[in-house]
Amino acid sequence: MKTQAKNEKRDLLTNENAKTIKGESLGFLTGILYLAPANESGKNTCPFASTGCAAACLFTAGRGAFDSVREARLAKTYYLWQGVSHFVDNLETNIHALERKAKREGLTPCVRLNGTSDLPWETMKGNKKKSIIALFPNIQFYDYTKNPSRMKKYLRGEMPANYHLTFSRSECNHDTCLEILEMGGNVAAVFEKIPETWCGKEVISGDDHDLRFLDKAGVVVGLKAKGKAKKDISGFVVPAND
Repeated sequence: MKTQAKNEKRDLLTNENAKTIKGESLGFLTGILYLAPANESGKNTCPFASTGCAAACLFTAGRGAFDSVREARLAKTYYLWQGVSHFVDNLETNIHALERKAKREGLTPCVRLNGTSDLPWETMKGNKKKSIIALFPNIQFYDYTKNPSRMKKYLRGEMPANYHLTFSRSECNHDTCLEILEMGGNVAAVFEKIPETWCGKEVISGDDHDLRFLDKAGVVVGLKAKGKAKKDISGFVVPAND
C-alpha cells in the first residue's frame, strides 16, 4: 500500500450510515471513526478484545463486508500509526467540518472515535498538546470499551466531562460486567434474542440508535447479533436461554 504523507488531510469521519441516520431523527449528527480492529492492521487497536469479540467484530457487518470499505479502514489505521499527533490534527479538521455540516442541517454534532477500535483517545494528543476530546469541550464524545481501567476511570469522574463510555461484554469478562453495573455504569451485550432483563438489570435496545450518552445509568444495552456474530459459538453472543 502506498505510504501516506503525515501531513496529508484526509476524510476520517463517517456520518452517513444506518447508525448516524437513526441519530439524526433525534437531532444529532454523529461523526464515527472506523479503523481496522484488533490486529487487522498488524498493530492491535483493540487490546482487550476477546477471541469471540475479534471473530464476531462488526468489521464484517453491514458495509464493512465490502472489500473497498475494509481497505479504507485499513488505510486510516496505517495513517494513524504513521504519526498520532498528525492524525489527531487531521481529526480536528474533520470535526470542525462536522460542526459546520451540523449547523447547516440544524443538528447537534457528536463524535464516536472507536467505531471498530478501542483506543484511549483521551490520552492521544496532537501538535497542540491536547487530546482531540479536550480540543472540543462543547462536543459530546462517546465510545464503547472493553478496557476495565478506562471504564472505571470514567465512572470515578476521571475522564473528560464530554466523554461518555459504555462497557462491552465479552465471553470472558462477566464478573467485570457485574462490577461495572453495580458501580452505576452501563454494559453493552450482544444477544441472540434481546431479553427484558439480564443479571437482574433492565435491558434497553441499543439498536434503536447509537447515542449511548442518552441512555440512563445502570442498564444493559442489548444489541442484536450481526455479521459473523450470528454464527458465534464462543459465548460472545448471549444465547436466548441465558
